[in-house]
Amino acid sequence: MNMNHESELQICPMLALRGLVLYPNMILHFEVAREKSIKALETAMKSYNQQIFLVAQKDLRDDDPDANQLFKVGVVARITQILRMPGNHLRVLVEGLYRAKMGDVLASNPFWLTEVERFDVRQPRAKDAELIEAWVRTVKEQFEEYCMLSPKIPQEIITQVITEHDPHALIERIVGNLPFDADTKQAMLEQSDPVKRLEMAAELFEQENSILVLENEIYDKVKEQIDKGQREYFLREQMRVISQELGEEDGEDAEFNEYYNKIEKLGLSEEAHDKLAKELDRLSKMPSSSPEANVIRNYLDTCLELPWNTYSKQKPDILKAQKILDRDHYGLQKVKERILEVIAVRRLNPDIRGQILCLVGPPGVGKTSIAKSVAKSLGRKYVRISLGGIKDESEIRGHRKTYIGAMPGRIINAMKLAGTKNPVILLDEIDKVGNDFRGDPASALLEVLDSEQNVAFRDHYIELPFDLSDVLFITTANDASTIPGPLYDRMDVIDLSSYTREEKFQIAKRHLWRKQTAKHGLSAKTVRISNDALYMLADSYTREAGVRSLERTIAKLCRMAAKRIVSGEDQKVSFTPKNLPDFLGPIKYKTETAGLTDEVGVVTGLAWTSVGGETMPVEVAVLEGSGKLQLTGNLGDVMKESAQAAVSYIRSRSHLFKIDKEFYKNKDIHIHVPEGAVPKDGPSAGITICTAIVSALTEIPVRHDVAMTGEVTLRGRVLPIGGLKEKTMAAYRYGIKTVLIPMDNEPDLAEVDQVVKDKIEFIPVDTMDKVLGTALRNIHKNIDESKPVLPVLLPETEKEPAALRIGN
Repeated sequence: MNMNHESELQICPMLALRGLVLYPNMILHFEVAREKSIKALETAMKSYNQQIFLVAQKDLRDDDPDANQLFKVGVVARITQILRMPGNHLRVLVEGLYRAKMGDVLASNPFWLTEVERFDVRQPRAKDAELIEAWVRTVKEQFEEYCMLSPKIPQEIITQVITEHDPHALIERIVGNLPFDADTKQAMLEQSDPVKRLEMAAELFEQENSILVLENEIYDKVKEQIDKGQREYFLREQMRVISQELGEEDGEDAEFNEYYNKIEKLGLSEEAHDKLAKELDRLSKMPSSSPEANVIRNYLDTCLELPWNTYSKQKPDILKAQKILDRDHYGLQKVKERILEVIAVRRLNPDIRGQILCLVGPPGVGKTSIAKSVAKSLGRKYVRISLGGIKDESEIRGHRKTYIGAMPGRIINAMKLAGTKNPVILLDEIDKVGNDFRGDPASALLEVLDSEQNVAFRDHYIELPFDLSDVLFITTANDASTIPGPLYDRMDVIDLSSYTREEKFQIAKRHLWRKQTAKHGLSAKTVRISNDALYMLADSYTREAGVRSLERTIAKLCRMAAKRIVSGEDQKVSFTPKNLPDFLGPIKYKTETAGLTDEVGVVTGLAWTSVGGETMPVEVAVLEGSGKLQLTGNLGDVMKESAQAAVSYIRSRSHLFKIDKEFYKNKDIHIHVPEGAVPKDGPSAGITICTAIVSALTEIPVRHDVAMTGEVTLRGRVLPIGGLKEKTMAAYRYGIKTVLIPMDNEPDLAEVDQVVKDKIEFIPVDTMDKVLGTALRNIHKNIDESKPVLPVLLPETEKEPAALRIGN
């Protein structure tokens, strides 16, 4: 190798550097911990005029390299400062003197001692002056570009580089002071030719500047997406963008992959898939701890938990269903037949849609338990939604997820709870749904219960169409009249009537008594109840359409029996009609029966209530006065108007009954309906009030075994009423033998229990004349047959029978 002067050999200690390369005229700080290196420094300070040969080792991990693992070209440096650090470490400051080449190794222990040969660089040749100048300018321009892309270079280094013209000094200042890797610096140190050095530097800067441009682009992209203070997310985004730029797979975290796999497995429609994928993409671009990310995460969890394509295997076995219904419920034959019809149709056509059942009946008759039995019979999941008192439409449709604390509506929650797309959902107490300024939940249910619309039901929270057409909806209500018309029109109504005395006895014996004794830890050996005692419980201690109070009374007896057995008073407790008052106190309800004698002005009417039918006696007293009509008993406006219509009808017929034409002027009529604390209203007491007034004015007694219901008009026509089934049940309990019903209600007798029809004679009537002829004793004797009927009171097509023939 050509040199500017003759080669010189000298002997000096050698120190191996890890990851560091020293250049001539360069100052370097580094720490020394290896014992061999410490001894080399100490020897150099004492015996070699503070000079030491510094050379880089090839493998940074090697703690004790041999001569072959060291580079051959290094720098002879002067030690200017040594500081002892804790832990027997040395902090060394050296200054590079000249480049040298390793010769023979004279010793390797206890430190390196070697011959070194001065290895100067080649000076530029005159013919290469222009080429070198061009390379120098190129390198300086690239250095300036590097400084713009990496604003961490100290200003003094920039000044030294810009003002430097010697190519070797320029290269050594640049490479020695910039954070290049050790292999690059070593290659530049070993190169002696100035042109090649400049060429290597230009190539190095070209590569580094390209990387810096890419880094800055990555940084800009990341900066647009996150806030400056979110360092953790910043680092992750940098890694993601770097992977994308390098063409590698995106490093999605476990959560992202989990969501993605779930969405793909659901087999969603294109709209639902795109929506969830879009939300997942938004989640991936947000900090995991941000509130918005939690909102999206909750939304995805809710959507993914829905049974988009999960079905229960249906088992529409009509024989099995018959056994389940008979086992769980006594009586209710017509209801059971209707349920079995539904199951039979589903057996023939499993894909049938649009069947929405509405069970209407008084409390405690088993509406909710029937829905459970239907689900069990079909082999479907059962979910109950209580609608009582709901006034907010969002309870049905859910809240927009942009609101804090937003959640899906009860329908979607029920589907999530069921876990299948074809459950049985019970909408309990649908007649108790209200509305206010927050919306109308009943209107929101229109879409749910319409088979033409619920194929694509949209919850405000989910914002995706969800198919509800495979759901079997069953609703319950106590009063069908309070259900909005459009909602009522979408349902197939099944009426459940009050239980008869015999049905209550059988239910108590077969179900309630066994259930409560087992619940209270009793058995047939420790407690018993006679059949007569059960009848007495139903008749004298409970008065209801269903059996809830009866079950509570039985539970009370079980608690008393348990107390006696545990305290040691009795080993076995038996309940009989004789000792029931000792446990439950005096009889609460005496059995109501019809009077034994006919009375004037007293008629038994029939009324419907939400807990079943009731008898409603109407009393009329005629007093001397000035024609006042007084109505008492907490009557509603409709009922008062019925009384006024009855009085007008009697005035038009007064000449037929030998009633004083001026009775409305000289008589005061007082109409009273007992139990004045109970509100009463409705038109169905019209014929009852009219009959009582006629009886009081004519002083003809009313048959005590007759009850009636129907609306009366001014012309004496009897109009149909509702709730006939419940009203006839009340007449049966009261001991009535004959019931007058409107002619138009005669088809409704098919719904009346057979036990009631066996005990009661039903007489359909279409005019008030027939009512009076049946209810009043010997009224024909009080009729003035010599006076004609006023034709103005009857339609032209209607003919009055001769002498009324009321009693015939």
